[in-house]
Amino acid sequence: MELNRWFRKDILELQPYRCAREEWEAEEAILLDANENPLDPSAQGLNRYPHPLHPRLRQAIARWKQVPGESLFLGNGSDEAIDLLIRATCRPYRDEVLVLPPTYGMYALLARIQSVSVRTVPLNAAFQPEPEAILRQAGNRTRLLFLCSPNNPTGNLLEEDRVDFLLRHFPGLVILDEAYIDFADQPGWLNRLEAYPNLVILQTFSKAMGLAGARLGMAFAHPNIVAVLNRIKFPYNVSRLAARAALTALKRLPAVSESISAVRRERSRLACSLRKLTLVEQVYPSQANFLLVRFRDARAVFQALQARRIVVRDRSLLPGCENCLRITVGSREQNQYLIHTLQTLEATS
Repeated sequence: MELNRWFRKDILELQPYRCAREEWEAEEAILLDANENPLDPSAQGLNRYPHPLHPRLRQAIARWKQVPGESLFLGNGSDEAIDLLIRATCRPYRDEVLVLPPTYGMYALLARIQSVSVRTVPLNAAFQPEPEAILRQAGNRTRLLFLCSPNNPTGNLLEEDRVDFLLRHFPGLVILDEAYIDFADQPGWLNRLEAYPNLVILQTFSKAMGLAGARLGMAFAHPNIVAVLNRIKFPYNVSRLAARAALTALKRLPAVSESISAVRRERSRLACSLRKLTLVEQVYPSQANFLLVRFRDARAVFQALQARRIVVRDRSLLPGCENCLRITVGSREQNQYLIHTLQTLEATS
């Protein structure tokens, strides 16, 4: 492992904070160590702090994903893992990260919040990375490369040979965000994690698992990388409520699988209906739970939909996404209402 090359020296030498539940994991005890309220006035069993690493949940996820528990980091959404990776690797005002627009905006925002420079290499016309151009932009202080597959907001998977080339040649850590991988026709990179020591895979309970409100994200990486993230995270970054919701969801995987299939069916149906509209110029292929749609006048459509209480995302300002709206696949009834509304707009325009 090249921890000294990838991570800040002061982070590696940091003595982590040890919280009360690390000293005593079992709940069957007289707990007088953490200044909690012993009376549980909310009657929800939340008066005690959770274990900082949630071993029961980690074991359940490890079995589900077929990875070692030591290769799993749990965070308050995937955004926490992104934030910690930047903190752990990049020195403010000195180091930099590399992002490939159009992509998820939090990569660049979290870097800039921490005074870390952001280099950009736009995706090509097919929304694929250009490895040679990326490596030309990667300097001695480029610590992280962020890839998103399926990509947000375009919905496409990144081609395997391009990702493999970057994993083998990029000088820093490669962060592969797979928030939408459950909706794709192909599996992600998790079963190849051990082949690439510089690979960090992000996944989430927010999308396919239907727990956006719980805020629970996962990072999969070499155990040494996970250990660094655990050293610098907040002591109780994942709540008991989030862990409880995740464990319940893991007991209902057949229902989750059916909901994913339903979304995929609706994605195809919605794309087909959108392509029939004269308002629409292009519906991009998607492997996610949303569609990127190019309209003749996206701003006018966006405002007209909002006036009818239909909320979509205007992505027109992103590179390669001029006049594009990103539309999440809703329920059949929601999608039918959206199409009916667009047909009405079309008839009156």
